[in-house]
Order: sequence, then structure tokens, then C-alpha cells
Amino acid sequence: MNLSVKNVPEDLVRRLKERAKANHRSLQGEVLSIIEESVGLGPQRQTITEIGAEARRLSLPQASDAAALVRADRDSH
Repeated sequence: MNLSVKNVPEDLVRRLKERAKANHRSLQGEVLSIIEESVGLGPQRQTITEIGAEARRLSLPQASDAAALVRADRDSH
């Protein structure tokens, strides 16, 4: 199916093109991705709280563990 949007402000088109380029997509691909996400079909963005909870659930190392991890890696060689 084809969908046409008329009278889109030039600034909005420019910003969509910039976003598409940043995401390595065509303008059409970017607009389709935005539509999919808005209706719940695309990947959902997580909040920082959700990301933190997922990291804790997976027992991922915390930033405070970085020095010990680097030291252990160096000592293992």
C-alpha cells in the first residue's frame, strides 16, 4: 500500500533526512521505522531505569567494578 503525506514543512523534511542518514536508512525507511515504532511494531526504546534494571537482572558489571576487571585482565596475561 502507498501512503502520501502532503504539505510537510521543509524543516521537518530536512530533519527526517538527517535522522535517516544517522540511522543509515533511506528517507522512506526512516519514516516507515517511525510509523512502526509509533504503533508498537518496531523496537521500543527503554528508559534509563529499565536499562539499569536489565543490567542488574543480567548481573552485568557496574562502572565501579571497572578497575578490578582491568586489573584482573592484566594479571591473567
